[in-house]
Amino acid sequence: MGPLAGLKVIEITGLGAAPYCGMMLSDMGAEVIRVDRASAPEGAFNPGDPLLRGRRSIALNLKSEPGIRALLQLVDQADAIFEGFRPGVAERLGFGPELCLERNPKLVFGRLTGWGQDGPLAHAAGHDINYIALSGALHSIGRRGQKPVAPLNLVADFGGGGLLLAFGMVCALLEAVRSGKGQVVDAAMLDGAVSFMSMFFGFAANGWFDDELGSHLLGTAAPFYDTYETADGQYISIGSLEPQFFSQLLDLTGIDKKRFSDAGFQGAGQSIDISAWPELRQELESVFLNKTRDQWCRIMEGSDVCFAPVLGLSEMHLHPHNTARETTIEIDGIRQPAPAPRFSHSKPGIPETGSLPGTDSDAILSEWGFSTAEISALHKNGGIA
Repeated sequence: MGPLAGLKVIEITGLGAAPYCGMMLSDMGAEVIRVDRASAPEGAFNPGDPLLRGRRSIALNLKSEPGIRALLQLVDQADAIFEGFRPGVAERLGFGPELCLERNPKLVFGRLTGWGQDGPLAHAAGHDINYIALSGALHSIGRRGQKPVAPLNLVADFGGGGLLLAFGMVCALLEAVRSGKGQVVDAAMLDGAVSFMSMFFGFAANGWFDDELGSHLLGTAAPFYDTYETADGQYISIGSLEPQFFSQLLDLTGIDKKRFSDAGFQGAGQSIDISAWPELRQELESVFLNKTRDQWCRIMEGSDVCFAPVLGLSEMHLHPHNTARETTIEIDGIRQPAPAPRFSHSKPGIPETGSLPGTDSDAILSEWGFSTAEISALHKNGGIA
């Protein structure tokens, strides 16, 4: 089931972004085999982790010649392989893309890094916050007069990294069907984060965006695009950008339209009375504090205000819209995101809980053509755990 059914993918297990790519491909029906370290410490993996779901595991010792030989035999039969090492590590271990593509010319070799495969920082350590710092994204996230705020590790690790790699690999796999040739996919989290800023590059070119923190319409400057506290200490979100949405916001809050009729966004190139924004923000803060989050939901939810309550992970699945769409699922008692996106024909199935490292080593090797004698030899010489 799923649009990628029939594809065989090897995932060299990493952290965060790389497993997310594996989850995305597996959710869509690809057979993704996790290659875990033979020396993975006990307790280091939680099989209920959503990032590990849907994949069986083989534990190979990639620092041994037998382990690398076994990996290359798997590569011979795979449609794709991906890894999240620093540049050059796969080559030093003995399974670099040049060697793998020589053995399997149709192979797609995905490489996920923070900085990319080349450039002055290619070999430097880094994390999401560093990549979005260099992309221009972090500089733009935060309130005026305060410091930039990291949006968890969503932008570079998961969006600009794991999702970008999954997209790149599917693109390369489609191209391989036409040309018969595989290739290397260089997915850099920095590149992905910069790509996410495309709209703001366009805004800057038109003079609608500058580098001052908290000064942009979408960056907490506008009182009608922000979050507000409610009477019960919870929060709601407002995104009343368009004139008709802004008008309904004033109607449902009871705020005087005459005083703030020119304070809303009138469209590209149109002037806004931003001098009224501080007063409007105070009005909205005061109004929203008069009722609880649930009371505001009853008043505004489903309207054109562009409204939603700010929900925590522990409660978001209880919201009627998320419940109706089954946005989350439970697998072995663990709440987690449902596979996305959705398809009208090739619908993905419900993923299974991921395996602990090495649980499926023998079964995978047997299914991928290894003889009983070869599997036994790998156990004896330390190639697999």
